[in-house]
Amino acid sequence: MSETVEELRERAEACLRALAGEHARLREDQWAAIRALVVERRRTLVVQRTGWGKSAVYFVATRLLRDRGAGPTVIVSPLLALMRNQIAAAERAGIRARTVNSANVEQWDEVFAEVAAGAVDALLVSPERLNNPDFREAVLPRLGADAGLVVVDEAHCISDWGHDFRPDYRRIRTLLARLPDGVPVLATTATANARVTRDVADQLGRPADETAGPDAAQERAGDRAPREGRQDVLVLRGPLARESLRLAVVRLNGTEQRLAWLAEHLDELPGSGIVYTLTVAAAQEIAAFLAERGHKVAAYSGRTDPEERLRAEQWLLDDTLKALVATSALGMGFDKPDLGFVVHMGAPQSPVAYYQQIGRAGRGVERAEAILLPGAEDREIWSYFAGLAFPPEPVVRATLDALAAADRPLSTSALEPLVDLSRSRLEMMLKVLDVDGAVRRVKGGWIATGRPWRYDRERYERVAVERRREQQAMLDYIATAGCREEFLRRRLDDPAARPCGRCDNCTGRHWPTRVDDAAVRQARRRLSRPGVDIAPRRMWPTGVKGDLGVSGRIPPAELAEPGRALGRLSDIGWGDRLRALFAENAPDAEVPDDVFEAVVKVLAAWEWRERPVAVVTIASRSRPRLVAGLGRRIARVGRLPYLGEIAAVAPRAPRRHNSAQRLRTVWRSLAPAPELAAAIPSLRGPVLLVDDRVETGWTMTVAARHLRLLGAPAVLPLALAISV
Repeated sequence: MSETVEELRERAEACLRALAGEHARLREDQWAAIRALVVERRRTLVVQRTGWGKSAVYFVATRLLRDRGAGPTVIVSPLLALMRNQIAAAERAGIRARTVNSANVEQWDEVFAEVAAGAVDALLVSPERLNNPDFREAVLPRLGADAGLVVVDEAHCISDWGHDFRPDYRRIRTLLARLPDGVPVLATTATANARVTRDVADQLGRPADETAGPDAAQERAGDRAPREGRQDVLVLRGPLARESLRLAVVRLNGTEQRLAWLAEHLDELPGSGIVYTLTVAAAQEIAAFLAERGHKVAAYSGRTDPEERLRAEQWLLDDTLKALVATSALGMGFDKPDLGFVVHMGAPQSPVAYYQQIGRAGRGVERAEAILLPGAEDREIWSYFAGLAFPPEPVVRATLDALAAADRPLSTSALEPLVDLSRSRLEMMLKVLDVDGAVRRVKGGWIATGRPWRYDRERYERVAVERRREQQAMLDYIATAGCREEFLRRRLDDPAARPCGRCDNCTGRHWPTRVDDAAVRQARRRLSRPGVDIAPRRMWPTGVKGDLGVSGRIPPAELAEPGRALGRLSDIGWGDRLRALFAENAPDAEVPDDVFEAVVKVLAAWEWRERPVAVVTIASRSRPRLVAGLGRRIARVGRLPYLGEIAAVAPRAPRRHNSAQRLRTVWRSLAPAPELAAAIPSLRGPVLLVDDRVETGWTMTVAARHLRLLGAPAVLPLALAISV
């Protein structure tokens, strides 16, 4: 006897209770989504606030579909932290879940064997796997053919209008196109405005009429004409109110005031939480200061060792820590229902991204604090990330031409000498071109497909304009005298947005801005500690042997020693001072006294194996007075001879962005002055090599090589700033 809809809902409710506890009940939109997937086998997009229960939809649907004999659910999930939490949740509901990602390669064969044997109910896959040649060719077709349900989690990543666009997510279209008829698809996100919702729905299939249950907001998902052969998409979009959150902005004059304020008030915040920063350097610096002040904290970023990240996440889950000081690497999917606060030291680039991050807090508690401490450096950091946008058309065409002319696949490193892009931007561009069908990733690298490709300049420009609008909206959020939650929800096109009655502006209760003078002095001392390491380049980039004659490891007799810089431009301490010094409109002048005094402290703390015996500078076209003056002043204070400079011998060349291109430019533009050739061979100790700024590291590498080849026993690099 066939199961009635009422009986199916009863079983869905039972599954939910196993997943979330005896008191859990399905929301009407949860049931609408489950019914669409299990009964109607539809494609469905669920846009609901963080903590609403989107994962419950696909786990309950998985259980019901598996009971009906369907194949396993394939869940495309963006972060390892999210995967771990989802697997734990699945086990509570009796769902056997496994994962395939970069951290468990050695288990893949075992996992695929279990899938083939029908022993896996849900397989979680990172989006990067979808573009791995072996996975795409050998595994993906089988998964698509056997899947009972496909889930795209954090689906806003599909859209380049979204705040966290990821090219690998666009590969999902290939997976969806290969699905047999009748395989349902669920896409979920908590952070999609109307534009992103339309874009995601369009990529899933033709948007149909939206369904609005009791907790859904009415919004048209798309006004396009139906596309032949595309499936209707049911869009369930709900209001985004977070009744537990108390939003506030605390505006302070300087970085040391913000850091001191955080140290003073951290223990007043409820439970444990997250302190978000915009850069890795800031996360490390803030965590170190808070630890010095007696707070139990840890730094967390994309550069943190994976095992350390796991431990840090668990410490936060167990309330062993008061806070993780983290970049956006701790983002989508980190699940701690009783997270009591989210503090931002620096504003994200958009209200949408901000709302997504503060949504980590307050899911399972009555009150949680969301506090923003904006900084003067925020706009400069936004500007840096804006520079990572899709490259201009001539650069893209040069890449396609290089691939078309090659008689074999070209790796990313082999393309670098041919295309003036940094490694990260080159990889991003290739992924977009792959999704667009212009290139294809194969074993050994990339090939051109020969398919026609159009540079969608209008779209890229519209995206850039939208990014600038989002940044201005974030500034408007900081300055608004109105309800903060309503402001954010309107930016997310939530038609149910209204004053929350809870934020600092609604209640008139603002956090105090006065900071204890002693705490500010402590923060200033921490931030003014000068000195960061300069790691020497040890390998020549691929692709320069033909014209430069070098490849592989740099010989020990040509290497620089590890060096030191005053600070990073991205630092929250010396970064402020250095960014002002290197601003485009800043004049070339002698090194300021405060900067020079800090450089002396760096030198005094340098634990070199042998003290330098002479000083050499690298000629600067943009700041000759600054660099030469710094070198001479160091020589006077250290009572060392100033031997001169590595001179610029070629006309000024355009700034290059990747290692191979940058090395070619530097290689041809630097040469030792004649007086150096005479003086260096007689030295009996290291040379201190001084420059203003280290970007790629190749200027220091080539200059140090010149000195070593002249006979310098060792070269100690010193710079005012490191760019990253």
